[in-house]
Amino acid sequence: MKPDIHPQYKESAITCICGNTITTKSTRGDMHVDICSNCHPFYSGKQKIIDTAGRVERFRKKYGLTEEHTEEEESEN
Repeated sequence: MKPDIHPQYKESAITCICGNTITTKSTRGDMHVDICSNCHPFYSGKQKIIDTAGRVERFRKKYGLTEEHTEEEESEN
């Protein structure tokens, strides 16, 4: 292996929007992420709809879905 061609492998902190901080090692340094294992619905068991720029509302409006309509479908199942 050639000397002095590899990047520095140093400690870095990964910070999530929810406030969770994970310490690991990386060549990039500190990172900020939108979602982590503490706030992801698959791991936490809580379902959160993250609505950015009204995408959920636009979808419901486009396909004619309302809150009452989706609740009726859920109660039938």
